[in-house]
Amino acid sequence: MTTRLSTFLLLLTFSVCTATDDRPNVVLFIADDVSWNDFGCYGNKAARTPNIDKLANNGIRFDHAYLTASSCSPSRSSIITGRYPHNNGKASELHQPISGHLPWFPELLRDAGYYTALSGKHHMKSTAPKKGPAARPRAFDHTDRGRSEANSGGHANWVSVTQNRPRDKPFFFWFAAFDAHRDWDADNQWDKREYGPMHQPKDVVVPPFLRDDEVTRNDIASYYNEVTRFDHFIGRVVDELEKQEELDNTLILVMADNGRPFPRAKTRLHDSGMRTALVAHWPNGIAKKGPATALVSAVDLAPTVLQMAGCSIPETVQGVSILPVLNGSEDSVRDYAFSEHNWHDYEAHGRSVRHGDFLLVRNFRPQLPWQGPADSVRSPSHQSLLSGRDAGELNAAQQDVFLAPRPQVELYNMATDPWQLTNLTDNTDYSVVRKELVTVLERWMDETGDSVPASLRRDRFDRDKGTRLPEPDFVTADIITAGEDRNADRINNPGPR
Repeated sequence: MTTRLSTFLLLLTFSVCTATDDRPNVVLFIADDVSWNDFGCYGNKAARTPNIDKLANNGIRFDHAYLTASSCSPSRSSIITGRYPHNNGKASELHQPISGHLPWFPELLRDAGYYTALSGKHHMKSTAPKKGPAARPRAFDHTDRGRSEANSGGHANWVSVTQNRPRDKPFFFWFAAFDAHRDWDADNQWDKREYGPMHQPKDVVVPPFLRDDEVTRNDIASYYNEVTRFDHFIGRVVDELEKQEELDNTLILVMADNGRPFPRAKTRLHDSGMRTALVAHWPNGIAKKGPATALVSAVDLAPTVLQMAGCSIPETVQGVSILPVLNGSEDSVRDYAFSEHNWHDYEAHGRSVRHGDFLLVRNFRPQLPWQGPADSVRSPSHQSLLSGRDAGELNAAQQDVFLAPRPQVELYNMATDPWQLTNLTDNTDYSVVRKELVTVLERWMDETGDSVPASLRRDRFDRDKGTRLPEPDFVTADIITAGEDRNADRINNPGPR
């Protein structure tokens, strides 16, 4: 056992943040709109991610990590507070603020003496006033958009932030790319010397719920270019940490905020939207390298980082630390992972639970399709599906993008049906599993203060074209978000775990 690891384990016995020079550093890399299986280390043979793959080979690749929302700001807000979206107040919906009384974990690290920086996409805000005693303390010593004239991907300053940090403090970096959010910009900013050749449409992997045509393959190839550019800048930061001799004492986490911006992915409760890559690299702290089967929720990252920094975990955090998995003392920390889908461009309310091999989805707006967000609807891939629908040429998986009404309950065996194409909810062989998971999901909703308001925020965009609709009720101040009528932002009960 190394000296640094021994010191770190000693820190975990303290109930308050302690100040030692060798506390571990943390760098959290977050991709924007990238599905879990679009990294090489997760089996994609077409998308090039050599730097992420190297981190996975020398660390842990979590194979069952799930987000709490497949929607940009709700997902990020959930990660930074360690709370489920409906427990963050208005922030359960896209572009809305986190309730002002809830602490962000980088804020607690900063109070403990960490240097904290966010470079790239932020997309989080609080309802607290900017001035006065009720304002939330600063979460980050430094923030920037991570963009330059030649690089709008959000990672232009990652290396300089790493270089210019104070050298007398441990650090936490929230490095968030705009890659791979539409519209693609990597193609026009491509540097072959840095990133290698562009991806070729003939090589891409087309999932069964998209049409395998030239239009879709070109769309996916451009998306892969975004993923490779994200990977490149991770490698540059890793090189800089190694140069500074800080790599061994730094926990690096790589993940995404939600699934790829394609039909039946982003905003979906299925794996294509909600499952995330999660790679952990930490030479001084990871005891057993390789793939991990532990079930992990995005709300678990906040308590993990706080615990490894020697900080108390506030009562507001609903996640559970995965540090025992990192240090090899336990193989799992939770039995259930819960996710939710609230308004993101379109009216919606869905909930899901994962347990073992099974995924159960509850849809509280079954009369509406789950076609994806507006940026996906405007995509060439969606428009190709639309043409196929009108021509009667879609298979069942592709038709699901437009299906309405939808089933109120969906049950899938993820081990035998990785794309979740066969709904088992009416299969009597799985009636016991269905009943158990419905009960667990209802218990979670009740104990965490979740609710299904009678009136939800309405569509902002056309569901076929993705064009903006006339200003509807979504702009009014009296819209009640999920859990708001039960003061869920004041409830800390995590429900079943």
